[in-house]
Amino acid sequence: MKFGYARVSTNEQELASQIEHLRNAGAEKIYSEKFTDTKRERPQLDELLKVLCPADELIVTKLDRLSRSVQQGTALISELQARGIVVNILNMGRIDQSPNGTLMLNMFLAFAQFERDMIVQRTQEGKEYQRQHNPNFRDG
Repeated sequence: MKFGYARVSTNEQELASQIEHLRNAGAEKIYSEKFTDTKRERPQLDELLKVLCPADELIVTKLDRLSRSVQQGTALISELQARGIVVNILNMGRIDQSPNGTLMLNMFLAFAQFERDMIVQRTQEGKEYQRQHNPNFRDG
């Protein structure tokens, strides 16, 4: 069976685009949630991981929907592959266990983590600037 997983990081973001891409890729059942990457708890992903069986396919639109941490992403995808589950990342393709597949996965995970780290850094710099230049600024 083909399962999809969609996630956005804030309540303001919409899941519709991801869900449409997952359906177009053949996902028969889609799990979705709104959770920030800084939180480890993702109940819908956890539920999905419990129901996946060998020969099932997990489809996500982008690698960073599963994880932005190299370690977390590598562990999760390795676990899925060991269970015989196909991992299909729509903007990358199916992830296999060949040396080339592993290299590409690790490179994409590293870029995703770098992107997330840069967003956090820019956000912190912006807040610091506001604290210094706006006496009414409240970080909240």
